[in-house]
Amino acid sequence: MKKHTRGVAPLRRGLPRVLGKAAAKTLVFALLAFILMAGLAWAGDPSGGSTGTINDVTAAKIGSPTLAETAQDLGHLKIGVNMFFVIVGVALIFFMQAGFALVETGFCRAKNAAHVIMTNFVIFAVGALVYWAVGYGIQFGGLGAIAALGGAQPLEGVVEIVKGWGIMGTEGFFLGGKAYDVGIFAFFLFQLVFMDTAATIVTGSMAERWKFSAFVVFGVFMAAVTYPIYGMWVWGGGWLSALGKNLGLGHGVLDFAGSSVVHAVGGFSALAGAKVLGPRLGKYRKDGTPNAIPGHHIPMAILGTIILVFGWMGFNGMSTLSAGDLRFSVIITNTILAAGAGSLAAMFLVWKLWGKPDPSMTANGMLAGLVAITAPCAFVNTPSAVLIGGVAGLLVVGSVVFIDRVLKIDDPVGAASVHGVNGLWGMIALGVFADGTYGAGFNGISSTVRGALYGDPGQLVAQLIAAAVVFAWAFGVSYVFFRVQDAIQGIRVTEDEEIGGLDLAEMGVMAYPDFANGSFGESIAPNAAGIPRPVAEPHTSPVIVSDNS
Repeated sequence: MKKHTRGVAPLRRGLPRVLGKAAAKTLVFALLAFILMAGLAWAGDPSGGSTGTINDVTAAKIGSPTLAETAQDLGHLKIGVNMFFVIVGVALIFFMQAGFALVETGFCRAKNAAHVIMTNFVIFAVGALVYWAVGYGIQFGGLGAIAALGGAQPLEGVVEIVKGWGIMGTEGFFLGGKAYDVGIFAFFLFQLVFMDTAATIVTGSMAERWKFSAFVVFGVFMAAVTYPIYGMWVWGGGWLSALGKNLGLGHGVLDFAGSSVVHAVGGFSALAGAKVLGPRLGKYRKDGTPNAIPGHHIPMAILGTIILVFGWMGFNGMSTLSAGDLRFSVIITNTILAAGAGSLAAMFLVWKLWGKPDPSMTANGMLAGLVAITAPCAFVNTPSAVLIGGVAGLLVVGSVVFIDRVLKIDDPVGAASVHGVNGLWGMIALGVFADGTYGAGFNGISSTVRGALYGDPGQLVAQLIAAAVVFAWAFGVSYVFFRVQDAIQGIRVTEDEEIGGLDLAEMGVMAYPDFANGSFGESIAPNAAGIPRPVAEPHTSPVIVSDNS
């Protein structure tokens, strides 16, 4: 009787030959080879002790640099480190585009997912080319030298109302002439991704009913007019930044990383667009009360929020433009604390009001805290950062409800509340809580930056002026633009296209082709246009389902 006839023979036949009789020899040879390799005298510098010596200093006579040659090499190294620091920031901020795309797409309906994410994708391409051509020159064409990035030949072309009151730059278009400089190119890239952030905010508020062709035209206008002109007033040496020198109002308007320049501009442009575009079908009942229209993918939106927090560390921290400005550790700490405070404040408020810790509003609270701390992040201490973030979390809840129920403006992702309202709050908070430990030399003022609580009410006045100006500029110019564009081109899709979903109507594809067209209770029976119609009212909830752009 044969033993072990099942399984054993096939197993033996399947063994590799190297595990047979030659296994011991193979192992011995391998060990000997590794022993011999380990004993070799390597000719490199594994410890690094012989790398980066006096011989590496650029000098006429290698190994014997003069003091001037050593200083020259050190300066070159310093600027190189700063440029690398800035370019890493560019990468972090660019990655925020993925966060915005996921947040907006997750909080919109499945039938519009491809359309929403496409707007977030294409806005960068449109904005990059337009900002290169004209936007950068308008914003920074009169800025002067950028010391942290080399202090190259400065751009000094500026249009002024009167001497010292600049309104737009006139040099640096297409990055030509004096702008063809390594330092300016690094600075351009950093500012480009900031501009893109402002532009992409608008896509969320106008989602689910905006013509793609109209969106592309808007991208041109945002990158060429709305963003760079206000940006020049604050960051490009313009009249708002000069309120300190000209009128004695603190340091003039300060906005360290863009609560107003980026977020308020984007948020109030979004509010104007949503107002002109009108609400989505089914958003308001006949009596004017709002329906909540849930997004299709909460986990996607939360993941997008996490990506945004990650990118925000570069957004705020690397706005020092210098790796040697060690304040960036304070800046990033303040940023994280404000984000956490905003998230918890919004979550607990919604939990108290409606009985559930709504995920979308919790995410919005975190983003609101980030927006609010963006202007004062370099100038405040940690308790102030927590307070600023916490107030932002409360503000975003109240603002979403006010815009939705009182103004009756349909903002699917709450961009006006997150970015607009809290952009203003961040500017005001700087004027209140700046503690005088940083900012000497900003806007040409030698003293450090102090808010009203620390002895300089003039700084608060300057910040309040900026808050009023950014609202008037961003909302006003955008409202006029969208009205004119609507009259000429038309900016809203047809009713049938909106009902059927913009993925098919505008993109010609479905984000989820293996599933039924996603919206509340849609019938698969097409109407005369071949587009499914809803067979039920939208799901309603006491919680206002909203999110950020």
